[in-house]
Amino acid sequence: MLRRVLAAAFLVFLSLVLLVIAWPQLFGLQRVPAVAQLVSLRGLAVVVAVAAVVILGFVVVLSRAVRRLAASAAVLLMAFALLNTAVIATRGIGSPAFATAAPRSVTVLAWNTLGDAPGAEAIAALALDSGADVVALPETTNLTGVKVADAMELAGRPMQVLTIAFDEISKARSTTLLISNDLGEYRVDPAEPNSLVLPTVIARPLTGSGPTIMAVHLVAPIPGEIERWQKDIAWLSSACSEPSTIIAGDFNGTLDHFSGLATADGADLGNCVDAAKATDNAAVGTWPTALPSLVGAPIDHVMATDNWSVTGMRVLENYDKYGSDHRPVLAQLTPR
Repeated sequence: MLRRVLAAAFLVFLSLVLLVIAWPQLFGLQRVPAVAQLVSLRGLAVVVAVAAVVILGFVVVLSRAVRRLAASAAVLLMAFALLNTAVIATRGIGSPAFATAAPRSVTVLAWNTLGDAPGAEAIAALALDSGADVVALPETTNLTGVKVADAMELAGRPMQVLTIAFDEISKARSTTLLISNDLGEYRVDPAEPNSLVLPTVIARPLTGSGPTIMAVHLVAPIPGEIERWQKDIAWLSSACSEPSTIIAGDFNGTLDHFSGLATADGADLGNCVDAAKATDNAAVGTWPTALPSLVGAPIDHVMATDNWSVTGMRVLENYDKYGSDHRPVLAQLTPR
């Protein structure tokens, strides 16, 4: 009798744990420690759950003593895998098509470079090849940003270079934003509120017309930083509240983490819509490059307020060997 009670209690506990990991929003736990990390990797969770089902299948065949318990656990794990697969399919596993650019379309490139790892030449080549008007570069120093801009100017694509560095000790504490001169002159007010641990560049047009453009880098939800990560996401939600805003970079968060922080109908964070979600790319992982894209975490984003229409987005998977642990993301935004 006791054995049956313990088995039933274990299955109830397992089902609750799996439900929390699969859909933490149901309990408001999407930004709490442990759960925040686990929900980031839905694709990997599916792989692990299916592997566990296979192992439990062998246990069912080989052990009569725990056959029922193993079979029940396998059913729960398969349901967990199917639920995550459904979420992944709904968010989109990749749709790289771009519409023909309109005269006022803006192409946005974001790439966490892991401390300048790809080098200025590779970054500039990617920016030029993609026709980027805005280049958000977390973990990129001003020196590298200037070199990228120099290379782009030689190619006939002059860019402004705006950098915020919290210190000169770690390159991770620098974020650089390049903006095409065609968009007008931009400035950064260093006195503005910012993300707490890693810098975000907030650039505003000098003329007052044109979008506010932000190159984002939020701290990861690691032990010791989870509270500041939570505050950073809440701050970014409030920052994306102006009439015309484009934000791009390393958010260290997925759509699950942003749940509950939208302030407008149809938005994903503040008043901003995620370009990946709008184009069926939101399940394509951008980190780490060591994992296949459908197993990794989609934590790099391009977002914009609803006066912009997303007319194309893709995660660039052919840059995995360039030294960064993040994949670049590219989006095309067109004024409505």
